Amino acid sequence: MSSLFDPVKAGDLALANRIVMAPLTRNRSPNAVPRDITATYYAQRASAGLLITEATAISQQGQGYSDVPGLYGTEQLDAWKKVTDAVHAKGGKIVVQLWHVGRVSHTDLQPDNGKPVAPSAIAAKTKTVLIKNGVPSFVDTSEPRALDASELPGIVHSYATAARNAVETAGFDGVEIHGANGYLLDQFLKTGSNHRTDDYGGSIQNRARLLLEVTRAVTDAVGGGRTGIRLSPVTPANDAHDEHPQALFDYVVKQLAPLNLAYIHVIEGATGGPRELEDRPFDYEALRAAYRQAGGKGAWMVNNGYDKSLAEEALKEGDDLVAFGKPFISNPDLVRRLREGATLNAWDKNTFYGGGEAGYTDYPALA
Repeated sequence: MSSLFDPVKAGDLALANRIVMAPLTRNRSPNAVPRDITATYYAQRASAGLLITEATAISQQGQGYSDVPGLYGTEQLDAWKKVTDAVHAKGGKIVVQLWHVGRVSHTDLQPDNGKPVAPSAIAAKTKTVLIKNGVPSFVDTSEPRALDASELPGIVHSYATAARNAVETAGFDGVEIHGANGYLLDQFLKTGSNHRTDDYGGSIQNRARLLLEVTRAVTDAVGGGRTGIRLSPVTPANDAHDEHPQALFDYVVKQLAPLNLAYIHVIEGATGGPRELEDRPFDYEALRAAYRQAGGKGAWMVNNGYDKSLAEEALKEGDDLVAFGKPFISNPDLVRRLREGATLNAWDKNTFYGGGEAGYTDYPALA
């Protein structure tokens, strides 16, 4: 039986263990540029089999929160190169999560203070973070406008360009497409946010079209073996909802199977919340089986509320990788602590978003 601490291959990525640091938004990149402390933060956690960065915008239009990083400018790429160099110096592997927030944004963050974009002009019943004078606050997202079909090839191109720049210029080992949590690609997938009547709306096949076009473009740019994708079938995060999620996501993973991806990253239940939702039942084993039966060979990564015992059980049941989120915030040496059964540091949620080193790079490792 596989152990959490055994090496594993995920596409082209040779990982030292099966413990993954999940993407965690920290809002510490003013002007969308990672700071030197970002390199310290990720290097401290390089003992993870794989680090997935905080969600990183592929364009200014893709920005949805203050002080989150980007991949669309030279200064941003140069800053990320310092991060990847620091992680590689510690023997770690790191991929960047490619992000377009769609309607989960605010006019203050958009080019020329325009409206955020979405599949349909339906406001998300959620909030975003604006930081002014160093103080973060939660504000309602702005009313979006519906994307014209003629704009979608440009968005696909932005994903591919960001992926290529991430690998070739910034030195990442690969990329993860953020197709989850009620952001743009997930908005197109789900009936609650997609009321289109063109080729990108209506049927499951049409609603999945943009996500699949993006994934194919990214794999063309950097290779399937360096590409992962994150999915969240039933999370209510950012006002996400679909009438028939099992049929939708079974279809999606079957279409992803031939692309030879490095991994599929699945959020089970509500992001950062319950693993089981009474009003949104979902069969994750059936989802994995649908992917495997369609020929999918990528590693299967699970996420949401895992501890060591639950993670070991997941490996017994056929999962390949387990992502840990908040425990990595407060435990830079989480892999060692899990291996030794050591007590975990408690996290301070007051320092999750914004700020400097406090609650970011100052959590202690074991002596």
